[in-house]
Amino acid sequence: MLILSAILGVCGIQIAAAQPQSGCALPDGLSPVIARKYLNAHVVRMSDLNLDDQKLFQKEHGSSCPGLTRVDFYGDGKPTLALVLLRTNGAKDAQLVVAHQVEDQWETLLVDTADASPVPVVWNEKPGKYYDVYGQKTLDANRPAVVFCGYESWAILYAWTGKEVEKIWISD
Repeated sequence: MLILSAILGVCGIQIAAAQPQSGCALPDGLSPVIARKYLNAHVVRMSDLNLDDQKLFQKEHGSSCPGLTRVDFYGDGKPTLALVLLRTNGAKDAQLVVAHQVEDQWETLLVDTADASPVPVVWNEKPGKYYDVYGQKTLDANRPAVVFCGYESWAILYAWTGKEVEKIWISD
């Protein structure tokens, strides 16, 4: 069934039964928060990407959701997701949001916005030292980091310093 889904997905055909549990589904309690705070937006799905970007994402990240990644961004072990929300009302744009569950509430942080051409994707990276594309800046990520990427256009890495989010351009 997985192979059939992949073949049909590449052809742009979707079968509802092939995805009973979407990898892009938000955890309980987070969906209403996102719907209320980010009107007319949805988590980027594979079908939002053009065919070339679908292939690139699948090659690098398998069957993961291109608009959602679980990441211990704050280093506290609490449920945290980085999301790319695509807004299609009027001008098409994308928002990078970090959602963090504190006790029984979800808190969100709008990290950045971008034009949605190409539609951006997100994934996480391990802690480490990262260098910008221009060779002028480094970023020491002590916690897992998030990459917001418009394929074949740009990629930015974001890391929590303990006080704020820092970013570094890793591709331009």
